[in-house]
Amino acid sequence: MQNGLMEALVLHGIGDLRLAQMPIPTVADGQVRVRIGFCGVCGSDIPRIFSKGTYSFPTVCGHEFAGTIDECGPGVDGYEYGDAVVVFPLIWCGKCDACESGKYVQCNDYDYLGSRSDGAFAEYVVAPKENIIRIPKGVSLEEAALTEPAAVAIHALRRIKESQVGKIVAIFGIGPIGLMVAQWARILGAEKILLFDILNEKLELAKKLGFHNVYNTSIEKVVDVVNAETNGKGAHSCIEAAGAPQTYLYTFGSVRRGGSVVLLGNPDADVTLPASLISQVMRREVTILGTWNSDYSISGNDDDWRTVLQAMATRKLNLTSLITHKVPLTNGTQTLQMMNAKNEFYAKVLIHPS
Repeated sequence: MQNGLMEALVLHGIGDLRLAQMPIPTVADGQVRVRIGFCGVCGSDIPRIFSKGTYSFPTVCGHEFAGTIDECGPGVDGYEYGDAVVVFPLIWCGKCDACESGKYVQCNDYDYLGSRSDGAFAEYVVAPKENIIRIPKGVSLEEAALTEPAAVAIHALRRIKESQVGKIVAIFGIGPIGLMVAQWARILGAEKILLFDILNEKLELAKKLGFHNVYNTSIEKVVDVVNAETNGKGAHSCIEAAGAPQTYLYTFGSVRRGGSVVLLGNPDADVTLPASLISQVMRREVTILGTWNSDYSISGNDDDWRTVLQAMATRKLNLTSLITHKVPLTNGTQTLQMMNAKNEFYAKVLIHPS
């Protein structure tokens, strides 16, 4: 911080990302300014930066972050300078039916740090006090920066109303989110977890996390594998976590009678389902569930975020093993370009102030 300026990765247009100096955001009533410790790169950030764009320009991306409180505005009590915190990045309107029932992710008129407003590929970010949660002792800022995706992962499983205890769960696409879903399935008592991906590096990372039923979809016949592991019945819960058209076919083809499919991955292209597969899903009376974001409580109830932080604090959830890159803002553009071009293997990438 020099002369009221901070360093940030500023998106001026699609593919036009620049390291720049910009004013440090000021703090208004009811707001908190957070000094960024680490900000994770979400899979959605790559198309947002290089192909789709944000809602307006210039914008600072980045919504998966943890840091320390730098300043509290008027009307903010209970926090002090230096407190380690995470920030729920969705800023709800507070007026619509969804907000009145506490379903903030269904808000009709929301703002969002990192896509609609400036996010955390920067030194500082400002957020409402209601969006702040203190990080438990013993949880590092690196690990806490993964709270948002880990909350998205457990939310996907919580969309299935049936307990996962003793169930067979199949996950298609094991990037960071898919591997987090797998860990939650194990924590929630799943009997068997089947993991599928096309990259051997991801499969090897899954094995290091203690998963044994991992399969390369470019080699294996996926539905045959699932049938072999389930006595021909199919998996109870199938999670589509890649967003690839072929993965949708695997997911719908692998679910058992009365089972559930959760659509978690953002589709990267149109998906066409064969009539025979749709008929099969209908005859099996499969439940198809969409999922987006995570549940958050302003009253401190047991929401997805607090569940994640508690699991980190008790070491039930292993997120640090997913981190493959930690880079300063000065190297951020180069790293994001690498991720877009897929020049090297990466799992979770964290960006931090230089």
